[in-house]
Amino acid sequence: MVKNFVEELRWRGMIHDIMPGTEEQLSKEPTSAYVGIDPTADSLHIGHLVGVMMLRHFQLSGHRPVVLVGGATGMIGDPSMKSEERNLLDEETLQHNIAGIKVQLSRLLDFSSDTSNAAVLVNNYDWMKDFSFIGFARDVGKRITVNYMMAKDSVKKRLSSDSGSGMSFTEFTYQLIQGYDFYHLYKTHNCLLQMGGSDQWGNITTGTELIRRMSDDSAKAYALTCPLITKADGSKFGKTEGGNIWLDPEKTSPYKFYQFWLNTSDEDAEKYIRIFTFLDRKTIEDLIAAHQEAPHTRVLQHRLAEEITTFVHGKEELEKAIKASQILFGKSSSDDLKALDEKTFLDVFDGVPQSEITAGLIHEGLDIIAALSEKSGFLKSNGEARRALKENSISVNKEKVNEGYMVTASDLINDKFVLLQRGKKNYFVLVKA
Repeated sequence: MVKNFVEELRWRGMIHDIMPGTEEQLSKEPTSAYVGIDPTADSLHIGHLVGVMMLRHFQLSGHRPVVLVGGATGMIGDPSMKSEERNLLDEETLQHNIAGIKVQLSRLLDFSSDTSNAAVLVNNYDWMKDFSFIGFARDVGKRITVNYMMAKDSVKKRLSSDSGSGMSFTEFTYQLIQGYDFYHLYKTHNCLLQMGGSDQWGNITTGTELIRRMSDDSAKAYALTCPLITKADGSKFGKTEGGNIWLDPEKTSPYKFYQFWLNTSDEDAEKYIRIFTFLDRKTIEDLIAAHQEAPHTRVLQHRLAEEITTFVHGKEELEKAIKASQILFGKSSSDDLKALDEKTFLDVFDGVPQSEITAGLIHEGLDIIAALSEKSGFLKSNGEARRALKENSISVNKEKVNEGYMVTASDLINDKFVLLQRGKKNYFVLVKA
């Protein structure tokens, strides 16, 4: 059964503005819609996921999603909701970034299907690169008045900002270029709808206006935006002390990605589970009810983290992330530790004190007392180390050890780390230099 796309987004809280006639158009026939992504990095981050989720719901509703990667607009920078102009990227960097983004998108949307609604990926550099300045000014610039462009909130905000930096002509033209993108996709892909965050409403409606003015009066194009995602405490969604949460596992490990969602507040989890999963309405309502009855179980956060980690990284990486999460808080073995890759190990034990030891010491065999005190400083003295060993409170790589134990190369995790532990919560990492 094909879903009603607008109704699906509405109950999920994913509609901010919608142009009249949009819902009628989507109920009338399969339609193409696009979301634009500027390739400012070689990976998407979770801020991009809202647009991806909209496109995926669109595809599941029987429509055709189009992803526009802004190879041209990425060279300019979008002024929407920003207080200053972004750095411009050169063509080589943009091509590298676009290649990385393409790989990720291919896992999140169905590009390979032979059905009529297989996803399409386009790059606006392909059609913008042949425009001359005079040609663009003549064919596109004359269609939209400066008064119309000045009335946009994103422009007014920049011009009235206290910083005094104003707005360059380059950025001022952004909405015209984005508007032309919509017109180009309208002509070449019969794309009738553009979607984006609520900060994009001005740029998107410039596109619908340009389509009307560059076509005949019967031309129809539509706009739909979702709210900008914020956290309950008002801080920016997707940002942590360590920076962005990336979809690239090399930049943000699946473990750290999983932990981000696991650590969301109760209030945010109720909102995010609607936006960032494909669970149906009843399942979500039941989960929220169960969570409200026993919030300490964090059932919402666990389900949210499982669903979104599986969507982005796959089931196998989810299982590894869950195992890695249990290392600090649950029962785990030396084998579980040794199954961690280096990045995940460092993420799990982020903030745990470390000390370097030479490869020679490890290969000769390092007495556990020296490893605990003299060579690491984990414990203050040999005497304290002996007492801890007699109390049976010392573990190497999660396995209890006694006095006389020798730390050797066979204890190395990823040929680099040894995990020392006293009691349940005191950890120390030896790093082979």
